[in-house]
Amino acid sequence: MKNYSLIAISMLVAGALNAQTIEDAKKKTENERYELAAKDFRTLIQASPSNGEIYFFQGDNYLQSKDLDSAKIAWAKGYSVDPTNFYSIIGVGKSLWYSGDTTAANVKFEEAIGTAKKKNPEVLRQVASPLIYAPIKSLNRAVTLLNLAIKYDNKNVQSYLLLGDANLEINSTNATEAMKSYNTALELSKTANIIVRKAKVYQRAQNYELANEMYKEAQALEPNYAPAYRENAELNMQFNQYNSAILNWEKYLQLNNSEQARYRYATSLFSGKKYCEAITEFESLHNIQFENLYTQRLLAYSLYECYAAKPDADTTFFEKGMEASNRFFAITKKKDIIGLDYKYKGLLLNKLGKDSLGMIELKRAAIEDTTISKEIWSEIAKIQMTNKEYDQAIEAFNMNLQKDSSNLTVAEYYELGRAYFFGPKDYAMADLAFTKVAELTPNYSFAYFWRARSNVQLDLKKETWAAKEHYEKFIETLSVEDREGAYKPYVIEGAKYMGDFYVNSPDKNKEKAKEAWNLVRQLDPADKQAKAFFASPAGK
Repeated sequence: MKNYSLIAISMLVAGALNAQTIEDAKKKTENERYELAAKDFRTLIQASPSNGEIYFFQGDNYLQSKDLDSAKIAWAKGYSVDPTNFYSIIGVGKSLWYSGDTTAANVKFEEAIGTAKKKNPEVLRQVASPLIYAPIKSLNRAVTLLNLAIKYDNKNVQSYLLLGDANLEINSTNATEAMKSYNTALELSKTANIIVRKAKVYQRAQNYELANEMYKEAQALEPNYAPAYRENAELNMQFNQYNSAILNWEKYLQLNNSEQARYRYATSLFSGKKYCEAITEFESLHNIQFENLYTQRLLAYSLYECYAAKPDADTTFFEKGMEASNRFFAITKKKDIIGLDYKYKGLLLNKLGKDSLGMIELKRAAIEDTTISKEIWSEIAKIQMTNKEYDQAIEAFNMNLQKDSSNLTVAEYYELGRAYFFGPKDYAMADLAFTKVAELTPNYSFAYFWRARSNVQLDLKKETWAAKEHYEKFIETLSVEDREGAYKPYVIEGAKYMGDFYVNSPDKNKEKAKEAWNLVRQLDPADKQAKAFFASPAGK
């Protein structure tokens, strides 16, 4: 009898220790210490190789660290060794759901609900989770399952957190229902992860002050809860509070200085457009053999963005960017390549003087990814204008125009006008483009100046004097300071045309002619044409 009692007690103790260890590993996952959690799960599996629950949460740890393939392997293994465990069955369902086979996934989910003991809220929560967080969602069903879980057990914090997340996904512009759930969870247990969820709601609403305050509250409540610092850092980056962001990242990395943590830091720097700093982090990751298609992709992007705007940038940096781009394409499957990959490859080639090859990549980006085609054609046009390839620039501008006239910015309409003027010398089309600029920005002086120049070319014999009204408008829009400053040579050109008009057109006007030529003389006392006018009978 004593022996049996000892065995029973030892089994209970072992079970309690095992459960505690699983919770410890899950806590590390929640705290984004994925590598440490993975190590714990491996140890647990060695001790209990037939426990499907361990494999299930091992898979979740991989999922949270963005390693879906490893997650699927863990879930499959759990099912193979413990097929009747509801965690194992849900794991197979999650694998199917994340693979896009929702029909087969739902079969497994229903099987898990039926296999588990009646009124088991944990099953309902675990089934609801992928319906909320996976790319393919079933939010209304998730809400139904979670409300049922709460009905069975209204004291479980996780049910309310999941319900809040689901409601936030359903209506991202109205977080009322989500906040109700988060507040109920807080009443049950005041923890940092709930406060962080509320902070993220305010962050979505662009309320920096309140979001920042709540992240600080979470950090004070649980100083070792790493996500509170990461989320706070990303908020700081979003609102250009870079010094605060760095402090939060430093604290996050003190708590979680893993490869994955540094990877998150690097990608956050990139998202915050801190490209030069991101380069250092991505290169550091590569130096410790942490490398994937995303690190190579973002390193290539960052090397371009960091140095492209620097006129004295050494081409060595673009060569390094090209090396990263080439490594990316070498290790990446075609299905994982996006238009931006071709875009940056093209831009890097262009910076290395390989214009024709660069254009091939840029055009491929525009064709293969319609979501960025507008920006790509704009980039192509910009490059070709810089290279004075005006005909090709016109073609690029028109690729956007043919879809929607609003696809060109004011600056692009201006450049289109210049392209027509200097390229095919199609002055009528140039005038149309500059007319659009004047319509969109009536106070932009150069719109009228270039309309005037275009009309000069269209009326070389001065039969209609069509340029007169545009030169006149050009000069009118300028202040006295502008006329005497950077715009002076253009004002002189316009004033000479006006003077010529009032001397030689059918609308001769001696006083207005003097006014125009006097403006030329004021701006350039040595001007020979002005001197000749005032020496002539018309100028006396």
